Amino acid sequence: MEHYKDGTCGQQECIIITEREAGQRADIVLASFLELSRSNVQKLLDEGLVIKDNKVLKANYRVKTGDAITVSIPELRALDVRAENIPLDVIYEDEDIIIINKARGMVVHPAAGNYSGTLVNALLYHCKNLSGINGVIRPGIVHRLDKDTSGIIICAKNDNAHLALSEQIQNKTAMRTYLAVVRGNIKNDSGIIETQIARDREDRKKMAVVTEGGRDAVTEYEVLERFGRYTIVTCRLRTGRTHQIRVHMEYIGHPLVGDPKYSPMKTPFTIDGQALHSQKLSFVHPKTMEHMKFEAPLPVDMQKIFTRLRLGQFT
Repeated sequence: MEHYKDGTCGQQECIIITEREAGQRADIVLASFLELSRSNVQKLLDEGLVIKDNKVLKANYRVKTGDAITVSIPELRALDVRAENIPLDVIYEDEDIIIINKARGMVVHPAAGNYSGTLVNALLYHCKNLSGINGVIRPGIVHRLDKDTSGIIICAKNDNAHLALSEQIQNKTAMRTYLAVVRGNIKNDSGIIETQIARDREDRKKMAVVTEGGRDAVTEYEVLERFGRYTIVTCRLRTGRTHQIRVHMEYIGHPLVGDPKYSPMKTPFTIDGQALHSQKLSFVHPKTMEHMKFEAPLPVDMQKIFTRLRLGQFT
């Protein structure tokens, strides 16, 4: 299944069916690809927002190889993104930026199935102004963290700050360092993982390393402590692809502990999601030009994992 957002489909989602999906019901295929519930997909179908060959598609249609299906997903309106009085762990704040220690389990911005309780909902309550570059759904969001990744994230309060920070991330002058617990004993003390990453062809909710057609992804890693069956590492992003660290560590045979997508196996540790923490961030302030460094303390769940590893309590 191939996906396009531009070209003949304009700003709509355009899905090209491959042999892999042929014969499946349209609602099942669309739910998997769009990461929506069957009920949400059914609503799109009922409202005539799913088209094939200029005709409204029915849920029970069996897709065929080469089918071009166009899906029009209505954007959330501004009033759908409400300010909510959600406590935030603020590390630093001024009139241009705010730096948050995001809790594991908090979604960064509203999306299908998560219209409230997100970091954006909390920011709208906490801040008088946020940059508008990413629209009403993601105001102020310069970069993302996965829902189950904890730690430091920077948000912009105005467009000038947003543009300056985005440029630093793109030019690799803003550095993001993560702390992770992975499975297995990494033999090398350090390394660089350099691949292409794209949407997994078999599971559209996952990303995967590909040989062509993906986006360049580079992760540096360094071993901090080894425990035989587990290793504590730091990872530094040179690029910022979706699930990058999770995909790269799984690619080299050392998936993250607790990762429900890339390492769905039992673990002796108690953690709701992957053992990945956005620990450090360094950048130049967009207005003062001061070089700034911040660090988010390790969450309790990962502190307990570290303690058990050091005490040998992981059998």
